[in-house]
Amino acid sequence: MTHTTLSTAQRDRAAGVLLGLACGDALGAGYEFGAPLPDHTPVRMQGGGGFGWAPGEWTDDTSMAIPLARAAAAGLDLRDETVLDGIVAQWVDWAKTAPDVGVQLRAVLSRTEPTASAVRQVAKAHHDRHGRSAGNGSLMRTAPVALAYLHDPAALAEAARLVSSLTHYEADAGDACVLWCLAIRHAVLEGELDLRIGLPALPADRRALWEGRFAVAETSRPADFARNGWVVEALQGAWSAIVTTPATDATHLRLALDAAVRGGRDTDTVAAIAGGLLGARWGASAVPAEWRRIVHGWPGLTAADLLRLGSSATPDLAHAQAESVDYAYLGDVSTLVRHPHDDGVWLGAAGALDALSAEIDAVVSLCRVGTKQVPTRIRHRVEVRLIDDDDPAKNPNLDVVLLDTVQVVAALRAEGHTVLLHCAQAQSRTPSVAALYAAVHRGVPIDRALAEVIAALPAAAPKRFLRDAVVRLAEANTDSPHQGPNTEGARA
Repeated sequence: MTHTTLSTAQRDRAAGVLLGLACGDALGAGYEFGAPLPDHTPVRMQGGGGFGWAPGEWTDDTSMAIPLARAAAAGLDLRDETVLDGIVAQWVDWAKTAPDVGVQLRAVLSRTEPTASAVRQVAKAHHDRHGRSAGNGSLMRTAPVALAYLHDPAALAEAARLVSSLTHYEADAGDACVLWCLAIRHAVLEGELDLRIGLPALPADRRALWEGRFAVAETSRPADFARNGWVVEALQGAWSAIVTTPATDATHLRLALDAAVRGGRDTDTVAAIAGGLLGARWGASAVPAEWRRIVHGWPGLTAADLLRLGSSATPDLAHAQAESVDYAYLGDVSTLVRHPHDDGVWLGAAGALDALSAEIDAVVSLCRVGTKQVPTRIRHRVEVRLIDDDDPAKNPNLDVVLLDTVQVVAALRAEGHTVLLHCAQAQSRTPSVAALYAAVHRGVPIDRALAEVIAALPAAAPKRFLRDAVVRLAEANTDSPHQGPNTEGARA
């Protein structure tokens, strides 16, 4: 298959699709079947719910998306019947032990041999028997299909409808998957939210119908869609949460997912649907680290696995599955020192991962690391997308990422963990984030924090864009004003 070469920001957005879906799913899991919540009610990734989910555990929405994402990552054509056979076989095997499988999906997946043609026939029979088959179960899993066809919108529309029809015969379900997948593709490539971009891909006699449905969603609240087990109202609820939540910056992703969950009833599915599109718009870097720390699910995957799986759907990221990233070409990458303002935080370069002291039990990586680079004993690990490049396009969510990162370091410390904060060389990213942490969470004036962190690190020389950002953010989030260009003890 032909593929599209993506920019750095587009890669982040592509990687955000699967992660956003899973986090929306896990966020909503604990609220499923509940009534709508009042505006501004706090929403947490708490687990629980009717199936006793663990905090951060995703449900059937993401589990069914995983085989599709794996096929996309392998460069397979989802219109190929043999490929679909393999996906269906994985679904059928998963459904045998899954605690939560939708009524329509279970009816289809449990009554036939595990092939695409057989499941498709059962889906049609189910539709003929009940007169309807437009549950939300095909839309909830559809986001990865978009990643397989970023280069070809026509093929994407065809594949989205074909994959939907495996289990959902009714036209509304296929239409919804086409519309959502084309919106995800557009968001990844253009950084815009536009659900109408897919209308021309629908049959002409169905476009006005969907335009009217969009208009209703845009003038309603998620809670207004009480029948969100139906694919139409699930899509409307997700779109309503997205468009009625102010989108001033990347915090839109979290706020819109909160709104989707507050809509009530099928909360995990509506939030999963919204999460795929929000991840495509804002990127993996917009997904809160507190969610990335704990999100997990079938078949034993974590946020780091989802990031690599989503990234691998675009083959120009061939390094995504490397076991280790060698930074030796940068020179000495063995730096490891204590944070001058918190003995429970260590600051280092990537080489420090090879010789961690026993007291370090959490790692926050500010650079790319391999799948086996962080020691397996480290249960608490967070990978942060922070590019050491002063081109603003490389870090579109810079302020959100920086504040989110220091917040997760503070949260790990509050839990009693000893944290390694590292980048490739401990030169620019590590001292910048370490200084912002000291200013926001340790009460150290930002000028002093920068000077003393830089003095502690042998190669420290933060780039100007990061210096400016941490000073600006420290001023906005503390009571200590910046004192001007004080570089006491610092190297330029």
